Amino acid sequence: MEVINRSAVTPRKSRLARTFAKALHIRATSTVDELQKAKSHEKVSCDENEKVRKRAEMDAFISKVFATLSTVKAAYAELQYAQSPYDPESIQSSDQLVVTELKSLSELKQSFLKNHIHDTSPETTMLLAEIQEQKNLVKTYDITGKRLASQSRLKDTEIVCLKEKLEEFERENKLIERRLNSSGPLSRHETLHFSKLTPNDFVSFHKHAMKSIRSFVKLMTTEMQYANWDISAAAGSIQPNVAYWDPTHRCYAFESFVCRGMFEGFSDPGFSISGDRGSRQRTAKRQQVYFDRFMELKYLKAREHITWKPTSTFAKFCWFKYLKLVHPKMELSLFGNLNQRNLVSAGQYPETAFFESFAEMAKRVWLLHCLGFSFDPNGASVFQVRNGSSFSEVFMEGVNEEAFLSRESNREVAFTVVPGFKLGKTVVQCQVYLS
Repeated sequence: MEVINRSAVTPRKSRLARTFAKALHIRATSTVDELQKAKSHEKVSCDENEKVRKRAEMDAFISKVFATLSTVKAAYAELQYAQSPYDPESIQSSDQLVVTELKSLSELKQSFLKNHIHDTSPETTMLLAEIQEQKNLVKTYDITGKRLASQSRLKDTEIVCLKEKLEEFERENKLIERRLNSSGPLSRHETLHFSKLTPNDFVSFHKHAMKSIRSFVKLMTTEMQYANWDISAAAGSIQPNVAYWDPTHRCYAFESFVCRGMFEGFSDPGFSISGDRGSRQRTAKRQQVYFDRFMELKYLKAREHITWKPTSTFAKFCWFKYLKLVHPKMELSLFGNLNQRNLVSAGQYPETAFFESFAEMAKRVWLLHCLGFSFDPNGASVFQVRNGSSFSEVFMEGVNEEAFLSRESNREVAFTVVPGFKLGKTVVQCQVYLS
């Protein structure tokens, strides 16, 4: 029988117990730590949730403030719009809405100061506030659009009134211009005698004729601008390949076009009018006939003479020159119809500012023609200068002073603007545009 050694067993059991106790202690300690960590995490989670909730409540509160402000803005815009035209009902309702919303803002301010901004459903509050703000923005934009439309209508009305005033002023200016053109050398106080005619009389009436031509050219180019013509292209078709010193000098091209048409046939006793052979006999008696024609028309307006004598030589001259100078396409473009042309073809006087200006110009050219044949049986001969010719101070007058200020000594003629005249031994210089 084996004998058990107790002294050997006891230490082994003691070590096992200590190990087991130690393990239990470590496990207990870990469990306590985990419980403490769980409690700490739960506390932190609660704090974060509280912060999120408070942030959401603050966002909802701010949304309510902005929504209320947008309502005030929309109500104030409506209040302003109701002032003109005056709408008492809209003014009263808008004013009441402004007061109500200002009270709401005051209440929101007090809630913020007392920290009473709790909201059970901040997400819903924010959504409703955003909807309200968008509605108010749409309302404000709608009122702004109505106000702008009203201002636009007022501006349109002002534009119409200003256009009417402008047209009235232009008519008055044209009347004043025609009165000025009717004065000067053709004054009733000036007396001319057949036996005392001198070349200076012809020169004086030539200057006045040129004044009326420039007046008509100015009116014609103005009508072209109103009809949206390309002035540069039109001037280029009359006088091609011309380099102008200034863009405003294109008017000289139109002046040359009108002068070329109006003075064509000037040296002919009948002015080359179809059916009018003129006074071809070179006698003093025929010179008296031309002087009588001159004196007959001198003190009358073109319309008066044509109305009284629609079949007179001057009336035929006026009809003939208009139909030749004013092309049908040009008249249609400027006025949208051919009414003036149809009346002229029928021997009637068109009651328009354009034709009246043309008729006054034709009258001055006709008077100059009659005066030339009154002074000299051979009349006055017309001359022009070829393009590219050298400038001569004896026979030419430059219309553009810029060319004389240039350092270049050789000045050439780009084109003749106004033809020159020879009356006996007297020379009236032609006017040229210099390149």
